[in-house]
Amino acid sequence: MEKRTDPICGMQIDESDAVGTTEYHGTTYYFCSPSCKQKFEESPEDYAE
Repeated sequence: MEKRTDPICGMQIDESDAVGTTEYHGTTYYFCSPSCKQKFEESPEDYAE
């Protein structure tokens, strides 16, 4: 399984363990919790690479 980094809290998670995902400018972001996903979606430009 490939590890991904939650862009909000920095936690390393397996893709299969992600609580949620969202796509922004063609990149899929993975989240460890619904609250991290919500925070990203409120202002993705602050967290997207």
